[in-house]
Amino acid sequence: MFAINDRLALLVSGLGPLGRMPYAQGTWGSAAAVLIAPLVFFPLPIWARIVLLVAVFFVGAKAAGRTEKILGRKDPGHVVIDELVGQWLTLLPFAAPGPFELIAGFFLFRAFDILKPPPVRASEHWLPGGYGVMIDDVLAGVYACLCLVILVWLRGA
Repeated sequence: MFAINDRLALLVSGLGPLGRMPYAQGTWGSAAAVLIAPLVFFPLPIWARIVLLVAVFFVGAKAAGRTEKILGRKDPGHVVIDELVGQWLTLLPFAAPGPFELIAGFFLFRAFDILKPPPVRASEHWLPGGYGVMIDDVLAGVYACLCLVILVWLRGA
């Protein structure tokens, strides 16, 4: 039986039921982030989106760290709040992205999150606990964001 704080950590880190999906939890977390972004992320001005990302990063890090202890595993698949942060970071520069930006951003972020090019993989070890869980997705999101901006620019050129 889990204490209330443990249940809350599992709920937050897993974005509700998504962390308990039988496979591809990270993909489900990224898809959910893209689907809810038009409702809770894109309507905000850029400064508020940045504040929201920072807040979710710190709340997610605490929940992810607790979830690691509960489940007894480093960076367990259950934790998908890091995908939300990385996916929203990928889409940060776009005020009202269309289907192309949303779909391309989704696939770019998933690619960088799965492949973990340098220094993404190494970054997991830079910070302790839940912060290490979150930081690699932040860096994957930065890579994906830069590529998406270039791709959109090239598409419009």
